[in-house]
Amino acid sequence: MNAGKEDTLKEYTRSQLALRNGSDRDEIWCAYQGIIYDVSPSRLWRNGKHYEHWAGQDLTDELPDAPHGEWVFGRFKPVGKLIS
Repeated sequence: MNAGKEDTLKEYTRSQLALRNGSDRDEIWCAYQGIIYDVSPSRLWRNGKHYEHWAGQDLTDELPDAPHGEWVFGRFKPVGKLIS
């Protein structure tokens, strides 16, 4: 991701990210390596679940178990930065 764009992203806490899980709000978001992505447009994330992965979480540690690489996040719009 472009560093300039990353600097303009709004910051969200883990608690705020957790609200975007597809059940509490319409947004379906997940984070990877500190960037939060809107995965709502994907039919594979309907209802906030994608196989054994849940939206509203940081999926950085789960990606090694996925059948795809980090390139998949290039399909989704970055909407924020995850902060501690």
